[in-house]
Amino acid sequence: MDTLIPVNILIGDRNYRIKVSPEDEEHVRKTVKTINEKIIEFKTNFAGKDMQDYIAMALIWYATQITAGAAQKDDTDLLKALQKLDEQVTELLPQEKEE
Repeated sequence: MDTLIPVNILIGDRNYRIKVSPEDEEHVRKTVKTINEKIIEFKTNFAGKDMQDYIAMALIWYATQITAGAAQKDDTDLLKALQKLDEQVTELLPQEKEE
């Protein structure tokens, strides 16, 4: 069984600590960099939104790139990794309070 290592990542304005296999660390960091670059691009083009909107737009863009064939890697494994990352990020986000 692979040993997972803790990795600190920054998406938007938030830090997250996730565990990944050592061979996936570089790929995770490149993915996070791409997502953060897209967040900055969306902030520039769509002023007035909040960070959650920018993150959602960036992740939708990223997932669309994968499903459109921009990423030639095995989509199944990549989608599973993204789903796992999404679940980990969701667990760390504070629950919104309704007023």
